[in-house]
Amino acid sequence: MREYSIIKTLHKPPTKFINPLHLLMKIAIAQLNPTIGDIPGNAQKILDAAQKAVADGARLLLTPELSLCGYPPRDLLLNPSFVEAMNISLGELACYLPSNLAVLVGTATENLQAKITGGKPLFNSMALLENGKVQQIFHKRLLPTYDVFDERRYFEPGLQANYFTLDNLDIGVTICEDLWNDEEFWGKRTYATNPIADLAIIGVDLIVNLSASPYSVSKQRFREEILKHSAVRFQQPMIYANQVGGNDDLIFDGNSFAMNRQGEIMCRANAFDADLVVLEFDEEQRDFLLSSIVAASETEDEEIWQALVLGVRDYARKCRFSKVVLGLSGGIDSALVAAIALSALGKENVFAVLMPSPYSSDHSVIDALALGENLGIKTQILPIGELMQGFDNTLVELFAGTEFGLAEENIQSRIRGNLLMAIANKFGYLLLSTGNKSEMAVGYCTLYGDMNGGLAVIADVPKTRVYSLCRWLNSHSLSSTLHSRIPENILNKAPSAELKPGQVDQDSLPPYDELDDILQRLIHNHQSAAQIVAAGHDAKVVDRVIQMVARAEFKRRQAPPGLKITDRAFGTGWRMPIASNWVTVKNAYQTDPSASLKRWDGQDADVKIK
Repeated sequence: MREYSIIKTLHKPPTKFINPLHLLMKIAIAQLNPTIGDIPGNAQKILDAAQKAVADGARLLLTPELSLCGYPPRDLLLNPSFVEAMNISLGELACYLPSNLAVLVGTATENLQAKITGGKPLFNSMALLENGKVQQIFHKRLLPTYDVFDERRYFEPGLQANYFTLDNLDIGVTICEDLWNDEEFWGKRTYATNPIADLAIIGVDLIVNLSASPYSVSKQRFREEILKHSAVRFQQPMIYANQVGGNDDLIFDGNSFAMNRQGEIMCRANAFDADLVVLEFDEEQRDFLLSSIVAASETEDEEIWQALVLGVRDYARKCRFSKVVLGLSGGIDSALVAAIALSALGKENVFAVLMPSPYSSDHSVIDALALGENLGIKTQILPIGELMQGFDNTLVELFAGTEFGLAEENIQSRIRGNLLMAIANKFGYLLLSTGNKSEMAVGYCTLYGDMNGGLAVIADVPKTRVYSLCRWLNSHSLSSTLHSRIPENILNKAPSAELKPGQVDQDSLPPYDELDDILQRLIHNHQSAAQIVAAGHDAKVVDRVIQMVARAEFKRRQAPPGLKITDRAFGTGWRMPIASNWVTVKNAYQTDPSASLKRWDGQDADVKIK
């Protein structure tokens, strides 16, 4: 089993730190960026963090949930050898950690009673390592099954309150969801128990929460409100240690922090970056002392930008890509994706392809080239007119007697998709898809065309937010640059797929500010058609949008992974049926009970590439 060994280039552990006053305990938070399944590499990161923590005088090191294997491991947990590898590496890690440091490591452990009494075969656990051994194991008590989470698929819930004694302190241990069940905060309980309350009853000195909490917009403020409520309610100093990094569609923002008993932030780690922070616990005051506090993001646009850059960087790196390719249309979506790719990977690793058709306007090519020059990325023009003519010649007899329409328009998109995939295959590039959430929601995108790609960068970013992000980016361009990063013409012109003469998006869709508000209410707020109409939207427009969302499900099922930045993304947490008529019937009835329950007969929105 040596292939699972964490033994690499280990340094001699620092000499033992001795606190002469015996009144302060230094606690380190290792905000780690694991790669799922890279057990040796993740263990080495824990070991490196431990050595730094000891050098800073720490007595206890905290690591995130499932830090040994990375979160979420999903069905890798069904592989017995995967679980065995974690167990072996956990023992080796214990042997190589500095002897004067206690470390909490996230891992999956076997449920030995499962074959006897039933239940799931594994626990989601934290292991306490000290003095070369696994001293104690603590199991996660609350297992989420909503949104992107499906932990009941793998894990059995722990039944006991978790705490350990280190020197003179009793330290309560909770894992991620264990924090999120305060009936006073929510006004209800989702689970039967509140692990924080149980630890307060026991009378521990402080509580730690080891998390792998995915990012969504403004979620950090919400986390801090929850922790503040618990700290004040139970008079418990609390530490929140979170994972950082991108894993598939999920982005983890880090933002680890600690609060004193008054609900005041005593330290905060970096957002969207690995970090190691150390804070002091005063045993006499039974509280934390003020430590370093990294400033929070100033705006939602700033944190979304950081999240998307991290998501692209880690997806490429962890999937072993060094370069990316994308189609550049002169539109705002591809402009934003190009700028994100530049920040994530560097201009030398971004290749943009312009593929004008006979319907492409001159300004689209000019704008795309101007963007490429502003960003300093390599661009290439590949006209598709002759390829379009070749398709027309092949299909002329079969399509005889029909009018030019969606089929011909979509051929343009699929030609572009084929060219981009050929480039990606030939040179080993990662193809970035550039469609936004508004398009994905209503199916205003083309399968095997603009939906081609290995990663959909802005698939969870509504069109109105795309504009907001680009304006934010321009306002934060370096003062030494002569031009805005996104040319103003791209920001100001009407969005268009340019698949036929004079086409603009609003030929087929409501204005984006109206569309995005409807989609927000429908997808995020779970409002009925009647409620959306009551908010001021036209009933026919609402029914049309709802029909388009329902009918586009088969497209979203075939889309590349999209980076999640909201609490309701079209990814692993979106579980809608394809073959369903529920939305059609239900919403037509809700907006107009006297209406005949027929499908909306508007045109299919499968039309464009960006």
